[in-house]
Amino acid sequence: MLSGRHKSPFFGQSMEFAQHRQYVPGDDLRRIDWKVWGKQDRFFVKQYEAETNLRAILLIDASRSMRYSGSAEKMSKFDYAATLAVSIAWQLLRQQDSVGGICFDSEIRQIIPQRTSRSHLNSLIQALELVRPQDKTSIESVLMRSADIFPKRGMVCLFSDLFIPRPELWKGLKTLRSRGHDILIFHILDDDELEFTFQGPTRFQGLEFSEILRCNPRALREGYLEAMNDFLSEIRRGCAANQIDYAQVRTSDAFDKTLAQVLLKRSR
Repeated sequence: MLSGRHKSPFFGQSMEFAQHRQYVPGDDLRRIDWKVWGKQDRFFVKQYEAETNLRAILLIDASRSMRYSGSAEKMSKFDYAATLAVSIAWQLLRQQDSVGGICFDSEIRQIIPQRTSRSHLNSLIQALELVRPQDKTSIESVLMRSADIFPKRGMVCLFSDLFIPRPELWKGLKTLRSRGHDILIFHILDDDELEFTFQGPTRFQGLEFSEILRCNPRALREGYLEAMNDFLSEIRRGCAANQIDYAQVRTSDAFDKTLAQVLLKRSR
């Protein structure tokens, strides 16, 4: 279902015309090239490069905030992002589509070249196992460098909590869009961040900043949830304005559920 070789919900604006082939029943009539029909008196459809080889770029946020898991029993945001990215890569490589990736924080930490072989999945997993989230995020420069590292049009999947200055985020994403990339954002958050269910006196410490706050979370909950809703609304509006697909994901969500929801949304 993720293959660019078949009708896929992972098609995007990055498709490039590759060749013609003769029409067969069931083909999309909108793909018929009427100019060719006028010359040859036979129906031919336009075939696009994304139908023969989808190029995927997996961008995985490895900044310190992605270490958050709430408790030792829960999966961190980074581990969830890495596992989700590997799941998508596995689906794509099964169909001999091309997959590459980048792990980043304030700079690019790992570059996984694009390959189509199934054995490439092991290279991706090994690269991700070496990553330890440890620094702040500098998204604009990372996205611009990514556009240079993977210059050919493709599908960019960004896995991040998006705790990033929004002007930098939109500027970097617009650079990718201007290069013809189709973009899908997996906005990965922990239940604690979305619901703020902390009880009793609590000590909060930022993962990317050194400030410590001791307080009664009940006094902060209403204001926090309002700020979180504003943040999510801003992200959704920005994605819609820039023709970027967006999926909000909880680390408590099952991976198959997450993928099914994204596939359904993109196939509409």
